[in-house]
Amino acid sequence: MHALTGGTLPDIAGVEVPTYDRSAVRVGIVHFGVGGFHRAHQAMYVDALMNEGEALDWGICGIGVLPGDRRMQQVLTDQNGLYTLVVKQADGSLHPRVIGSIVEYLYAPDSPEAVIEKMAAESTRIVSLTITEGGYTIDQVTGEFDADDPGIRADLAEGAEPATVFGLVTEALSRRRARNLPGFTIMSCDNIQGNGDTAARTFSAFARLKDPELATWIEQNVGFPNSMVDRITPATSPEDTQRLKDEFGLEDGWPVVCEPFTQWVLEDHFTAGRPPFEDVGVQLVEDVVPYELMKLRLLNAGHQSLGYLGFLAGFRYVHEVAGDPLFARFIRAYMDREGTPTLDEVPGVDLDEYKTTLLERFANPGVADTLVRINFGSSDRISLWVLPVIRHQLEHGGELERATAVVAGWARYAEGVDEKGEPIEVQDRLAETLVPLARSQRENPTAFIENSAVFGDLAQHERFREAYLWALDSLHREGARSTVEKLVQR
Repeated sequence: MHALTGGTLPDIAGVEVPTYDRSAVRVGIVHFGVGGFHRAHQAMYVDALMNEGEALDWGICGIGVLPGDRRMQQVLTDQNGLYTLVVKQADGSLHPRVIGSIVEYLYAPDSPEAVIEKMAAESTRIVSLTITEGGYTIDQVTGEFDADDPGIRADLAEGAEPATVFGLVTEALSRRRARNLPGFTIMSCDNIQGNGDTAARTFSAFARLKDPELATWIEQNVGFPNSMVDRITPATSPEDTQRLKDEFGLEDGWPVVCEPFTQWVLEDHFTAGRPPFEDVGVQLVEDVVPYELMKLRLLNAGHQSLGYLGFLAGFRYVHEVAGDPLFARFIRAYMDREGTPTLDEVPGVDLDEYKTTLLERFANPGVADTLVRINFGSSDRISLWVLPVIRHQLEHGGELERATAVVAGWARYAEGVDEKGEPIEVQDRLAETLVPLARSQRENPTAFIENSAVFGDLAQHERFREAYLWALDSLHREGARSTVEKLVQR
């Protein structure tokens, strides 16, 4: 048994380990939001480059901002930044690999100054983000930056010590400007449409409230490439950690597990250089929009299409729902008849093959992704992934019954009790508002969708309203499985 650290790395057998000299790696990327996805995706790509003898000046310094990030700081510090990436194959076998591209980790509440100076250093040329869909502080209806957010208001106060990602990054850029250093690239890797454009809009909005001249400088000197990122990465379970010990003799305080598939499509719009990502399979393109819409409307919205209805029907894992022939037909019908019509041509991609692959990925039992995980933060995810499909179909006269049933499934899920009367823990930043609305909908069936902060004016559209009321009534009277059966027969 080996505890994973820099000192034990040479003694580890049966697991791939970094082949490069980590003492020669220098930080070139500062990353906010070091969670499972970042470690299974961007950090893995950088590590792959380093194993090819490239990009040793593009090491990653992870940054934690939230209280929950303290544990990641402790684990990565104890393990010298190392962790194990465990790929779960469909046959149940594991393919572990130690990743070494994260060479430093800073917890911002301990020293905001250290974080700011790390980004202000000339060697830092990319600041990347996986701060979740809700991390961009956007009003869901207007789509604009929410300057009334309490954390933002605190960071904008005169003389405030920065605490949010916006305050920290903006102060670092202010110092670079004062020192005549170039701006770095801010690279969003979050699952939102136009993630780079969203980052540009929100960081510029914050900076303009803080210092209008700095905002202009940022707009002229900072790159915000859009990207499409894809790899299913479930939460690491205690069983995952124990299995790594039992089968490979490796003790890791927080390994990360993922599916075999990975994809990254990235606009080649960088202001201060970048690693040669194309050497390890990243697709560098001029326009990522067709690819990101494909992923958001098919994979991400597809996940939502099975998450709530599947949970209400008694499933607890993604592969269980996707492996059920009835639900598999429902998901494919959503993709073919509602999601796909919202897409333009995607260069180099056969959409029928892509959708077939998605269903195979969803049904991979080795991944064991939970429905609770994909149902987390529904108000952000539904707003960004499912409601745009409904709005497009309303505008173009297309089918919308399945996507609307997903919304009704969310509303039924948000009541906080399943079809057997067991409690559901609704994990959403708007739960205090949404759960009472959901619990009132048996008396007032449109209460949930009349919440304009999430749905805007959708409740006023007759086609959506009728489809929603039908689905919600069916869920209440007959349950999720029967509702899905009726939808599949249409």
